[in-house]
Amino acid sequence: MSKSDRFFEIIQLLRRAKRPLLAREMAEELEVSRRTIYRDIATLQAMQTPILGEAGIGYVMRKGYDLPPINFDIDEADAVAVGLSMVARTGDPGLWRAARRASRKLSETSPGTRRLVASSWGVEATPAIDLSALRQLIRDERKIRLTYEDAREERTARTVWPLVLIYYVDTAMLVGWCELRRDLRHFRVDRMVDCTPLEDGFAGLGAALVARWEDTRKQETVSTKEL
Repeated sequence: MSKSDRFFEIIQLLRRAKRPLLAREMAEELEVSRRTIYRDIATLQAMQTPILGEAGIGYVMRKGYDLPPINFDIDEADAVAVGLSMVARTGDPGLWRAARRASRKLSETSPGTRRLVASSWGVEATPAIDLSALRQLIRDERKIRLTYEDAREERTARTVWPLVLIYYVDTAMLVGWCELRRDLRHFRVDRMVDCTPLEDGFAGLGAALVARWEDTRKQETVSTKEL
């Protein structure tokens, strides 16, 4: 979670709170240290955010403070609510926690969305690979060393540039540039035996590869329609 995201989350936690919140409680909710919370609150206070309180006693937000709303019409709010509810099916704990936070924010402005819930039936077990970490590596454009087991149970080790993570109902799929094959490849997350971040990156090169992959998908879609 970026610093700006933490600032937003801290403000939302304090806005919703019915009593003073301790730094420990906010740290547990946001999965950061108490020291980080203290530092973030001090920064927010320096930015004239009306947060009152101190360490050991708790913090409150002065009444009347708010952030600019995001305006959805009824159908848009319903669509977002259902989509967030279905995130549980990805088997990605980090993404699910983020979806729950977003759902709480949405329900504050669109109470009717609480009546829309997508079943999490059929959710696969959490994969051995940390999907939250993998998503961060995609954002950072950082290479990985991947040990992969194919459908024939044969293992290979290869260096991959992680580009896109696709969530299906039964698994997740990583799209990456494979240095071994010198081409774009798809890797099922449930067949990844090990995924180790490397120091080397590919900063600035990811966008072109993603565009190339998107073009390939469009061509495949057109070919399928022609059949």
